[in-house]
Parts: sequence; C-alpha cells; structure tokens
Amino acid sequence: MGPAGMNMPEGRLDRCKDGLLVEPPIGERADTLDSAIAYALLAGALLLLLSLLASKLTSRVGVPALLLFLAFGMLAGSEGLGGIEFDEPRIAMAIGSIALALILFDGGLQTDPKQLTQPLVRSGTLLATAGVGITAAIVAAFATFVLGMSLVEGLLLGAVLSSTDAAAVFSVLRSRGIGLSPHLRRLIEFESGSNDPTAVFLTVSAIAALQSGLVHPALIPLLFIYSLVGGALFGWIAGLALVRLLNWIDFEHDGLYPGLTLAAAGTIFGVAALGQISGFMAVYVAGLAMAGRVFVHKRSLVRFHDGLAWLMQVSMFLVLGLLVFPSHLVAQLWPAIGVSVVLMVVARPLAVFISLIHSGLTVREKMMVSWVGLRGAAPIILATFPMVAGLGVSDAIFNTVFVAVIASVLVQGPSVGFVARRLGIAEPLEHVAPPIPVEIDVPAERGMSIQRLHVDVGSRADGEKLLAIGGPSRPLVVLIRREGWLFIPTGNSRLLPGDELYVLGSAEAVQDMREVVQKQN
Repeated sequence: MGPAGMNMPEGRLDRCKDGLLVEPPIGERADTLDSAIAYALLAGALLLLLSLLASKLTSRVGVPALLLFLAFGMLAGSEGLGGIEFDEPRIAMAIGSIALALILFDGGLQTDPKQLTQPLVRSGTLLATAGVGITAAIVAAFATFVLGMSLVEGLLLGAVLSSTDAAAVFSVLRSRGIGLSPHLRRLIEFESGSNDPTAVFLTVSAIAALQSGLVHPALIPLLFIYSLVGGALFGWIAGLALVRLLNWIDFEHDGLYPGLTLAAAGTIFGVAALGQISGFMAVYVAGLAMAGRVFVHKRSLVRFHDGLAWLMQVSMFLVLGLLVFPSHLVAQLWPAIGVSVVLMVVARPLAVFISLIHSGLTVREKMMVSWVGLRGAAPIILATFPMVAGLGVSDAIFNTVFVAVIASVLVQGPSVGFVARRLGIAEPLEHVAPPIPVEIDVPAERGMSIQRLHVDVGSRADGEKLLAIGGPSRPLVVLIRREGWLFIPTGNSRLLPGDELYVLGSAEAVQDMREVVQKQN
C-alpha cells in the first residue's frame, strides 16, 4: 500500500520513502518518457524547419522547391544520413491525400471566378480530361510495347503520371522575373487545379482492373462522369453552404474561423469520397465557390489556407522522400528516363495540341503549354496507391514515377524561362502589390469590401483633393500608400500619381471611384 492507502505499482515501491513518493533522478525520469515519440517529433520538426529555411535558395537556382524537399526526405531516410526507417506506403498515401486535398482547396480559394471565361473553362476542362487521357494512353503504349508491361499495367503507369503541377512552373518563372500573358497563365493554373481528379479516377480504375478484372470498359465513361460531375456539383453546393455558415455563426473568438474552414474542407472531402464521387474535385470546386463570394474574415482565411497549403506541400514531399529507397531507383533508371522523354516530348505535346485544336491559341502558345506540364506531387502520391493495393508491379511503378518527376523538374523547371523567351511569349513579370494592410469585416448582405485602387497619371483624380472627387456614393478611402508609406487621409489630402488607395464600399461605389482614378482625360 502506498500513501493514503492507495495501491502503488510494484515498480514504484522503491521510490517511496517514509510513505511519500520520491521523484526519480532527472536521468531516470527521462527514461520513463516515450523517447520514440520525442525523437520522431524532433526529427520531423528539424526536417520541416530546414526545408522551410532552405526553400529560400530555390529562387536563386531556378529549381522548384519540391525537389529540395524530396532531397531532404531522401537524406533523412533509411539509406541517407538520418537513417530514419520508413517503409509505410499506407501512411504516406494518407498524408499525401490529405495534403493534396488541402492544397486543392487553397487553389480554389486563390482563383478569381470572374477571370474564368467560358473559352478558358472549356479549354482547361479539355486539358484536364481529354488531355490527361491522351497522356496516359501514350505513356501506356510506350510501357507496353517498349518496357514489356501488360496493357493494364501500362495504363496504370500512364494514369499515375498524367497530372501536372502549375505551382512548380510559376515559382520558377517568378524567380527568373518572367511572366506569361494573363489568359495563358489562367489556363495553366486552371488545368493544374482540375486535372488531379481525372488522374486519380484513372489510377483507381486501373488498379481495380488489375485486382479483379471486373471493370467493364463501357462503364468507365459513365463512372468518370458520375465521379467528376458529382464531385463538382457537391463541392459547389458545399462551398456556398460554408459561406452562409461563416456569415451566420458569429464566433466570439476570431481564431475559431480557420478551424471551421479546415474542418469543413475535410468534411467535404470525406463525404464526397464516401459517396463514391471525387473528393479532390469537390474540395477544389468548393474553394472556387467561396472565392466568388463575400464572407467574414475572407482575407485572413485565404492567407491561413495559403500558409497551410505550403506546410502541407513541404510535409508531403518530405514523407515521400523518406519512403523512397535510392538504391532501388537504379534498377528503374533507364526505363524511367525513357518514360520521361516520351512524356515530355511526345505525350504532353500531343495531348495539348489535340485538346486545344479549337481553342484559338497560337502554335507558340500551345508549345508553351506543352512545356510547362511539369510533374509534381500528385504523381508520386498516386504511385503509392498500387503499393497499398499490394500489386506486384507497384515497386517498379513507384520508382519509375519518382525518377520521372525528378527528371521533369530538373529538365523542364530551369528551362521554362528560356523556352518562353525563345517562343517570344515571355512578358515582364506583373508587379504583385503588397497585401492590403487592414481587414474590416462587414456583413455579407451589404456587399461591401476593401479594394485597392491605383491613381494613374492624367486621371481625373491626379492632383485633386480627396473631397473634390466622387459623389454621394463615393466609397470611404481608409488608407493611402505613397512611396511605401501608409497614412490615413483627410478630405484635404491631395492625390498623386502612383498612390494606392484602400477603399471601403460596395462594388458599384468602388467601380465609380475606379473610373475616376484610372480613366484618362
């Protein structure tokens, strides 16, 4: 019996003195902790910290950050300096799927629906569906007739490699100070955000065919339409419902709103997946639906999900880097290089030119779209699906895909700027204005928000006092940024060319002010 008549564990009897429990020495107390958890947390935190700090270097060398994150994961793995044993494809698939879902949700939130014109949506949808299918078919033909895989195994390899990563492309372009025309940029971004669900569907279908052979080819188009269209409809409805919930719930603590949107994104993905429709499409479209609406804390929530998406991206690549065994890549090196060449110079260009035959894009623009089809996170995540399914060809597919992604990043990434200049479609990088420094939440039904306006030379506002411009419906000018400095204006503040005005008002009032500060005499 221990103190107060309580039963004491036998192992702790020797720590009692005069009926009192004596604390063990510091060293012994540390031994009672689960050191495995402590080491795991330390290793994970250090890897994440080093990756985030080192990502600053990628802008200088012109290589997408994903390559650096993969390298850190490989160095920390069982065959690297870290010696971390990690051979858990199921865990890697789960982490990758969750991360990809949150990245797609953020991608939808970051997209301005007003810029998604009908021709752009039509072209982007064709690239994300027919283009993905054509890419998968060409890679499958090479894998079947050259590498000796079966037809279904080749289709599985092609499906896994069929989606693209626009984020990798634009990080390289920004680092080189190169821009693309707005319609070309939006097309590439839209395709990248919407082609992952198609690749997932084709991958799962190929795995099902290899496991049971019961997938009838005639059913695949119907299942495809059900999965993607169902996911898009559900995502749109869920996104609008989430906007209404955000504007209605009125939390006492502002810090709860990011948790709400994070939980909602997970719920949308999970419900869609249980309903046998595309969870990835659902979260992307939900983000799109929210992006076009006004809701409380919108600016801070978009920033939160942007930061979370980057964190997910780093974590995902680190885990995938840990999963790979570099020594196993050697056996698949030459087949993987062959697949990479076919993918970059045959499959992707044919998919783009066929899908965009009636798009109105020039040949040079189509060539650019072809070259920026970098492979990124999604193919490596999809390569874990066959491993979890226990397919005999899973290791060969994973290693081939891993090498192909690295080859795509190393070859296409640094050369994107050169190709854009050679094709004559490179433009000066668009100036990205600093974020609006204030956020004021206005009830959504009033349709008010803070917008940024730029005072042009020769406009009606040039040199005028603030009181002298606008009319009764003039929006409130909250702040003015001039030569990097912010100040609160008064009615007598005189506007100068280059001023950035932060105005609060309805869409109509802001548009009236925009015509005053931007319209030339």
